[in-house]
Amino acid sequence: MVETRPVSRRLRYTPQAAAELDQILSYIEERSPQGARQVQARLKRIIDLLTEHPFAGQITSLKPMRRIVVTPYPYLVFYEPDDDEIVIIGIRHAARAPEDMPDRASDS
Repeated sequence: MVETRPVSRRLRYTPQAAAELDQILSYIEERSPQGARQVQARLKRIIDLLTEHPFAGQITSLKPMRRIVVTPYPYLVFYEPDDDEIVIIGIRHAARAPEDMPDRASDS
């Protein structure tokens, strides 16, 4: 029997996604340094999971964009998988207005 392993993809953040991650962690760190470490660790685990299981998240209305929930925290990671990389498009708090989410088509 041949053992198959998931193919690991490279990970890339858009400048917007990197800025959102920094803002989220800075906001939490001001209130709870330990909380920021916990959220950061969970985000890392979820995003690392995507490099091996790129279709773990839900399809959005803007294919090929997908999103995954960072339980137990209220954050959504929006990403686009392809054959050799995962591109993180955005990281948002789930309570933000739906029209501000990356998976919404822009009217402009």
